[in-house]
Amino acid sequence: MNNAPALFDIFIVGGGINGCGIARDAAGRGYKVFLAEQDDFASGTSSRSTKLIHGGLRYLEHYEFMLVRKALIEREILWKMAPHIIKPLRFILPHYKGLRPAWFLRLGLFFYDHLGGRKLLPPTRDVNLKSDETGTPLQPAFTKAFEYSDCWVDDARLVVLNAMDARSRGAVIKTQTKVIKSEQIDGVWHVHTEDQQNGEQEIIQAKILVNATGPWVDQYLGGAGGQPDVHNVRLVLGSHIIVEKMFDHDKCYIFQNVDGRIIFAIPYENDFTMIGTTDLDYVGDPGEAEITEDEIEYLCTSASQYFKNPVARDQVIWQFCGVRPLFDDGASKAQEATRDYILRVDKQTDKSGLINIFGGKITTYRRLSEAVIEKIEAILGPKKPVWTKGSYLPGGDFPVGTIDNLVKDIRKKFPFLDQSHAMRLATLYGTITYDILQDAKTINDLGRCFGANLYKLEVDYLMVQEFAVDPDDILYRRTKLGLLLSDAEKNMLKKYMH
Repeated sequence: MNNAPALFDIFIVGGGINGCGIARDAAGRGYKVFLAEQDDFASGTSSRSTKLIHGGLRYLEHYEFMLVRKALIEREILWKMAPHIIKPLRFILPHYKGLRPAWFLRLGLFFYDHLGGRKLLPPTRDVNLKSDETGTPLQPAFTKAFEYSDCWVDDARLVVLNAMDARSRGAVIKTQTKVIKSEQIDGVWHVHTEDQQNGEQEIIQAKILVNATGPWVDQYLGGAGGQPDVHNVRLVLGSHIIVEKMFDHDKCYIFQNVDGRIIFAIPYENDFTMIGTTDLDYVGDPGEAEITEDEIEYLCTSASQYFKNPVARDQVIWQFCGVRPLFDDGASKAQEATRDYILRVDKQTDKSGLINIFGGKITTYRRLSEAVIEKIEAILGPKKPVWTKGSYLPGGDFPVGTIDNLVKDIRKKFPFLDQSHAMRLATLYGTITYDILQDAKTINDLGRCFGANLYKLEVDYLMVQEFAVDPDDILYRRTKLGLLLSDAEKNMLKKYMH
């Protein structure tokens, strides 16, 4: 066991969106940062979201006006930061007679349009489903709808890009590194870590410890944190199903249910539709959460109330679920619990402290990071000023709305790429695509093909630059090609990586 010679300003436990966002912001301000993730980035909740950068229209019903406003303001900031992995999305909200009245929906959307200083995203409009293309896949009983704007995000890539940028700014970023113990000695945190691949242990010293473990936040406090019997978060299981593409346009549906909840039906990876999500209270280890048959049935039934072609259980190609760590505010129903984040500083001394993060949502991760840095500044003193609002993430150094121009330029430089391949690379990597493809002149220069259009050059890049260790890191988080590769192709990739 070795003692690290360096004393870090900040040690962050957890490589989800909050941990990586904090690491990036802090490193960019000149703090010495160490981040440890026990598995892969976004391997927990942060890759299992509904993949939306949104204000949360339904939160208005629970009077969460400040949360909605905060999230709405972030939409266009994040879009400008990462125009390759974030894109505007139009939502179709059919009016369901007997549920929320049309005037009520229109009023809510008026607030939604004006609360957050929308500038680039188009406003709400009324839709006649009898004549609009978005009415075609729906049952004829639905004749009126509203269309409004939010954004879609590749959630797992958002996490990885924050981690990459943090590393480029001097942060030490480690995956497959579990924190097994943390103790405060003479105002300094001694954090004991264990490499999950070779078992090597190390002690890292830091002034500030940030508990960004998401749904494991209480588990961490009770274990490595030495605070048994804590209960700060309410764990809520959110599940999604993937089916074959159910409609040909690129808009998304938001459906009201008779139980008061809503679900989305969203275009997914060109050939599929994603339907979700659920809100079920969850007890147990978040890492062992699985979608239940009742949830699958609920999502199929809810979607079938709207679509002409019902969604049957045997149409489900893939499913995923994530456990959301909502701050336990005592709400009677899971869907009524606040989605806002709560920060708490424990064990504070003159130059040390433990910052715990409870709750939060992917849309507000950047604001949360700034709020955490404010608490760090109060203990360690400020360094450089706030900076992330006008920044861009790796590969995102091009104007919003010009992804098609980037694709054209990629195909001009690499004419052997077909349109779909170039588009996939551009929407995953942005301008980094040029670095990945290097000086390739033909498709053979990309090396072995592992299936779909995943080639050796891309795999090598992901392993060297994007922390990918296992096939799932690439197939289901860095890309979503696991939906397209055969078992034999997946095994070929596994043999290559190991």
